[in-house]
Amino acid sequence: MVYPFVGIARSFLIGGFPSMANLILILGDQLTRNISALDNADKDRDLVVMAEVHEEASYTNHHKKKIVLLFSAMRHFARQLESDGWQVHYQAYHPDNEHQSLEAVVGEQVKQIIAKSVITTECGEWRLHEQISGWHERLGVPVEIRPDSRFIATKQEFADWAEGRKQLRMEFFYREMRRKTGLLMTSDGEPEGGQWNFDADNRKKWTGKPPAPAPFRIEPDAITQEVIALVDEHFSDHFGTTDDFHFAVTAEDAQAALEHFIDYALPCFGDYQDAISDNEDWLFHSILSPYINSGLLDPVAVCEAAAQAWYSGRAPINAVEGFVRQILGWREFVRGIYWMNMPGYAKENRLGNTRALPWFYWTGDTKMRCMHKAIDATRRNAYAHHIQRLMVTGNFALLAGIKPEEICDWYLAVYADAYDWVELPNVLGMVMHADGGYLGSKPYAASGKYIQRMSDHCANCHYKVNKATEDDACPFNALYWHFIDRHRDDFAKNPRMGMMYRNWDKQKPEKREALLQRAEYLLANVEQL
Repeated sequence: MVYPFVGIARSFLIGGFPSMANLILILGDQLTRNISALDNADKDRDLVVMAEVHEEASYTNHHKKKIVLLFSAMRHFARQLESDGWQVHYQAYHPDNEHQSLEAVVGEQVKQIIAKSVITTECGEWRLHEQISGWHERLGVPVEIRPDSRFIATKQEFADWAEGRKQLRMEFFYREMRRKTGLLMTSDGEPEGGQWNFDADNRKKWTGKPPAPAPFRIEPDAITQEVIALVDEHFSDHFGTTDDFHFAVTAEDAQAALEHFIDYALPCFGDYQDAISDNEDWLFHSILSPYINSGLLDPVAVCEAAAQAWYSGRAPINAVEGFVRQILGWREFVRGIYWMNMPGYAKENRLGNTRALPWFYWTGDTKMRCMHKAIDATRRNAYAHHIQRLMVTGNFALLAGIKPEEICDWYLAVYADAYDWVELPNVLGMVMHADGGYLGSKPYAASGKYIQRMSDHCANCHYKVNKATEDDACPFNALYWHFIDRHRDDFAKNPRMGMMYRNWDKQKPEKREALLQRAEYLLANVEQL
């Protein structure tokens, strides 16, 4: 074969393969040298298959930078496999490729090498999992789907932990993961720092000091530049831009990104992890999730590096624990939720939302400063941090009653770290509370006061956060109370929501009516906000 991109050019005669080799499929989010699909493989006999296919690149409006990241990382990974002695068949993307799906690519190579079996590691999406699970019938060859050992908990372990529990709470599962790994645990089995969770110490507003570090940057090499040109040509109608692409695309560069975070951002991450800035896209966040979720970084190794920073006195416990919790806690927890409840989970809509996603989610063309800044950063970077996702773009979708499937599709498309297994539970469950509280004990609904408390957006906004019913009042304020009012039956008995209903009921009737009328106007004119 001939690789049609810069950096890899190797001819290989298919006829040179011994018969009855295994075909090993590696997906774009499995870029790990010790991925389970390669366990006990024979470099001389087996064929590794990787492919950029139209079906996977186009089933949603993937951000241009996300496509660049994955295609370039895949190409670099294929080159590394070859240098390690593996035989690799790689299909580079072209809209006129004969094979437009993974199944078509694999089916052709099964015939070419007379494969005795197809081996792969379990994928991260129910849609693709269902396809691969049927290959043994359609392709006429045994298919072995191996567990993904990059996760701390297996699917069965999570299911066993969840069995018999009336409510599933991340905090308790997180403690089990801490015990299992020993991360941030003392020799006598207690959590470092004397408590499991330092979330209460992670809510400071950032006022410009200490200064945010410069983000980690890798300049595109020849392979990445070729992918950028490909994406600009063939994915020109997709969301976002390829401008200023500086993500790492190799394991070595991703490791350098981790070290940059540990040295320059982790010490302040805890204090300011919930803060939002009008002028800084990245603040003290790691921006490591695209690398962890694609396989360029090992999640346990990342947590161990952060823990070592605590032990060596280079970062405080609230920063390290908060960072570890995101990976060891939430990341593992939502994966368990996803696989235990799919495919039905994707159809959940317990709050009965019916409103279409406003177009400004794609353009950023809104006078709401916080929404504009979050969407604009997303458009430029294929990234926004968790509070922008949860309490700005997510909060608005929750308050406005957006259809869960539409906002879930948006999050899946626009972020470089988004894969269905992690995006769907986070958005459908945590952001939209569409699962009736299965994942989270309360909806993450908030008025403009929260955004004012955690950011400096409001000072620069067209709307006034201290107003609620006037024409220039912050839309989040009236929409919040409209959400509270229309979902009384859903939340009035929730012990974490009782105070909100008492506050609502104390309002004068005319004030309540004015708030509801303002909200109704906003919902009827949402595209003009």
